Amino acid sequence: MAIAALYDIHANLTALKAVLEEIKKYPVKLIVIGGDVIAGPQPLETLELLKHLTTPTHFIRGNAESELLRYCNGEHANGLSAKADEVTKWVAKQLKPDHLQFISRWLPYVELNDATWGDILFCHASKRSDIEIVTRLTSAEKLNTIFQDVHIPTIVCGHTHMQFDKTVAAKRIINAGSVGMPFAKPGAQWLLLSEQVNLMHTDYNIHQAAAHIQQTTYPQREAFIKENILTTPSEEQALEVLSALEQKQIANQMQP
Repeated sequence: MAIAALYDIHANLTALKAVLEEIKKYPVKLIVIGGDVIAGPQPLETLELLKHLTTPTHFIRGNAESELLRYCNGEHANGLSAKADEVTKWVAKQLKPDHLQFISRWLPYVELNDATWGDILFCHASKRSDIEIVTRLTSAEKLNTIFQDVHIPTIVCGHTHMQFDKTVAAKRIINAGSVGMPFAKPGAQWLLLSEQVNLMHTDYNIHQAAAHIQQTTYPQREAFIKENILTTPSEEQALEVLSALEQKQIANQMQP
């Protein structure tokens, strides 16, 4: 059985459609949606597409979904940035009660058993947090700390929008990348687990995607098109920003 893991779609409907079409070429029997589905220009259309998938699908909450549910529960928007808060407020206005009910049923992580891979943990960032920064540069010491209570040999995560595959202390940690907001180069990233790990990249019509997004009322549509569709941050630029955020998280965790 092959498993497709689609993370960080960020309501990029054209990218999602391209990946779902590509998946049809493989013997995929299960799909895992790894969170941060809604934080982008086409949240309603994206959720409707995912709700009607015929392939068995597991849904995981990302930080975008967690923040949306908190905000819709009457709490202040308090996401990772002011821009993220603006998106949360906009998305909340787009969705209907049944969409919120759908999202509220998503789990913080999923543990599956596969005939080829055995036990697999799927989480958005880490099992303990949906905002933890993990990249290919994250130290083995920190990874051991993050996953020390995880007794599963294969861990699939996302959140940082860059694919990697590394083994630390007998745990294989795989980042599925981002369908809708990838770093390094335009296109859609996702993971195919078959007999081996396949870090997939699917090209799609980025100009068509840009045209569709331009027609939305998404408050950050111009930046999204320019920085995440037509072009993307380089891997070096992204790692620099993410490494700084990672160090900030570590410093905050050390405060009494």
